[in-house]
Amino acid sequence: MKSSSAKLGFLVLLLFLSSSVCAAWFGNKHKTSPNANARNSILPHEASSSSSSSSSTFLNRFRSGSSIVFPVYGNVYPVGFYNVTLNIGTPPRPYFLDIDTGSDLTWLQCDAPCSRCTQTPHPLYRPSNDLVACRHPLCVSLHQNDNYDCESPHQCDYEVEYADHYSSLGVLVNDVYVLNFTNGVQLKVRMALGCGYDQIFPDSSYNPVDGMLGLGRGRSSLISQLNSQGLVRNVVGHCLSAQGGGYIFFGDVYDSSRLTWTPMSSRDYKHYSAGAAELIFGGKRTGVGNFHAIFDTGSSYTYFNSHAYQALISWLKKELAGKPLKEAPDDQTVPLCWHGKRPFRSIYEVRKYFKPIALSFTNSGRSKAQFEIPPEAYLIISNMGNVCLGILDGSEVGMDDINLIGDISMLDKVMVFDNEKQLIGWAPADCNRVPKSRDVSI
Repeated sequence: MKSSSAKLGFLVLLLFLSSSVCAAWFGNKHKTSPNANARNSILPHEASSSSSSSSSTFLNRFRSGSSIVFPVYGNVYPVGFYNVTLNIGTPPRPYFLDIDTGSDLTWLQCDAPCSRCTQTPHPLYRPSNDLVACRHPLCVSLHQNDNYDCESPHQCDYEVEYADHYSSLGVLVNDVYVLNFTNGVQLKVRMALGCGYDQIFPDSSYNPVDGMLGLGRGRSSLISQLNSQGLVRNVVGHCLSAQGGGYIFFGDVYDSSRLTWTPMSSRDYKHYSAGAAELIFGGKRTGVGNFHAIFDTGSSYTYFNSHAYQALISWLKKELAGKPLKEAPDDQTVPLCWHGKRPFRSIYEVRKYFKPIALSFTNSGRSKAQFEIPPEAYLIISNMGNVCLGILDGSEVGMDDINLIGDISMLDKVMVFDNEKQLIGWAPADCNRVPKSRDVSI
């Protein structure tokens, strides 16, 4: 596969315990905090009352539709990823986190000390002493089964590996996140995150970030932790702008009546995957059915399995026959690019030569929900002025039959993943307009 400045799909492939390795680095340095096994606390930004009635008041206030919105920075090309800034620690410090709805764990490159860390925009995270115990439910959720070893009972060791062969080894800790809610209240919320002190990061997919923001469906994801504390509904969404930037949100920030909805897949409880779909090319049925796809912001581009990809290429070649576009094998941006008579400056100069793609989902055998992918949501203009296909063959990077709907195909749409109702929703949106308060719905 040709090299790309963008990362591959950050779909988690492996997540397991490696306590015998981790303990040598971390276990002897930190002692268990007296509160390591205590329930996570909710602390207002200002000094809070210690009374239970005060805590109850806060919880009741936030349970009634509170939300959090974060501005997003980056683009599909040439940056190759989208990130947010979170303030974490005591005292809180800013960190740039890569947004990943395809995995659960939020982690920072960490000075524990660090064995292998890449260059980061900010100083390495200095972990708190509040370790998560090996048998804590959050630690259990990070493992394939309940029979993992606990050589260091007071700490939770993890290793996570992603589809682009990036991996992080570390220890789970509790620390404070400073969060600004859309109702104007700022809270310091204690939640778990990974202290990653040993990273393997392929040069071809290097991103100048401090860590990863895991927004998947698992118990350890940030949205699940916020929900377990009664602060927001278990709903996460994003709106990525084709012009760069956008926003992500937790909780109720959308008008559900304006979205198209389809159920989450019952066969994949780990990822934001809809049920089986049929591929539609240019409004015509293709015969490519039973298409299961994962919506994953950890992937800059979209990946089809080999069968669907070859069908797409065949369709494109027929559509482009006789058009003033020729393949550009010298452009190594992605596997397939075309050049024109002169360099292109915008997708809108060439979109007339391409037709939309769609995924047609059948909802419980009744209505069909259609996820539209217009040309500008599967094409890029390379730095050589060529138009390139932003849908890649997943089988060439070891994804087998997995299909990923990456950032490029979700541009200028609000995407909502409602874990409580088990629904995925979408609608066209102006992603340059970041909601400022709960009174401004998408």
